[in-house]
Amino acid sequence: MLIPMGSLGAPELLIVLVIILLVFGGAKLPKLARSLGQAQREFKQGTTEVEREEQARAVETRTDGHRAEAQKDSPTA
Repeated sequence: MLIPMGSLGAPELLIVLVIILLVFGGAKLPKLARSLGQAQREFKQGTTEVEREEQARAVETRTDGHRAEAQKDSPTA
């Protein structure tokens, strides 16, 4: 029998939080949350850096293409 995979509701989240509290203990939860937040922040910074690099390459490619066309169209003496 297959169990349908739906979204987590409030009761399920509460059970997960209680299990996390039992496994890690109350003293380690702030450290765990802090490290998760830091990891998320670093991930976002990495993705924005990659996006900026891709945009810079796209602009550079477009600019190089326009230069090549301009040189091809210009009369040479």
